[in-house]
Amino acid sequence: MTQVAERFMDLVKIMDELREKCPWDKKQTIETLRPLTIEETYELTDAITNNDWKGIKEELGDLMLHLLFYAKIGAEQNQFTLQEVLEGISEKLIYRHPHIYSPADCGIKVNNEEDVKKNWEQLKMREGKSSVLSGVPPGLPAVIKATRIQDKARQVGFEWDNKEDVWKKVEEEMEELHEAIAHNDKEHIEEEFGDVMFSLINYARFLQIDAEGALEKTNKKFISRFKLMEEAARSNNKNLADLSLAEMDAMWNDIKKQRTTS
Repeated sequence: MTQVAERFMDLVKIMDELREKCPWDKKQTIETLRPLTIEETYELTDAITNNDWKGIKEELGDLMLHLLFYAKIGAEQNQFTLQEVLEGISEKLIYRHPHIYSPADCGIKVNNEEDVKKNWEQLKMREGKSSVLSGVPPGLPAVIKATRIQDKARQVGFEWDNKEDVWKKVEEEMEELHEAIAHNDKEHIEEEFGDVMFSLINYARFLQIDAEGALEKTNKKFISRFKLMEEAARSNNKNLADLSLAEMDAMWNDIKKQRTTS
């Protein structure tokens, strides 16, 4: 632990030196760092999706530097210090885990992770939150946001009993989408399509599947197979655009079989 603390302080010192001496680092603000932080976060999620532990380690370091950068700027602006940031998160974690840090006779007991989540949301409401959904960041990607909304609603009991009922809801929403399509009502089609997606994300939760992660893996799979199609076409001195849909479909199925059996 002492070595970890020493390495952490080494990084803090490097951040201080960069902010003082490097022309690029001296110019950065919280606004200019924001898009870079988002990029670093997505690079971390890519590494996680690929189960790339070397990449995860590297991206965690990059993100940690960004966190120290924000703390440094916050101190320069007399808004907060790194010490206050660390104290704040420590106090929050202790407060929101009374089953760990409170006396044994406090009356708060948990039997599983769901009990922990429910206690967490109840404690947040005591802190002055107006809604259990107020903690969902507006800027989250839609699939992740839908998952978080559903998970938070679950903590107050607004939840289906089983996955069979959830699937019935998916089928119901799909039928409503078909009806909207039949009436060629563009606005209604968009609404019902969104409902279908929201229901499928809910079903993914019941299957204990990360909907965002599953979709990203499908994206990567499609990209990989599509590139192989392009390579196959080039090997025959053709472009994909020169092929018919039937030819491309046959090529796609061949690649799919090869990837499945390899």
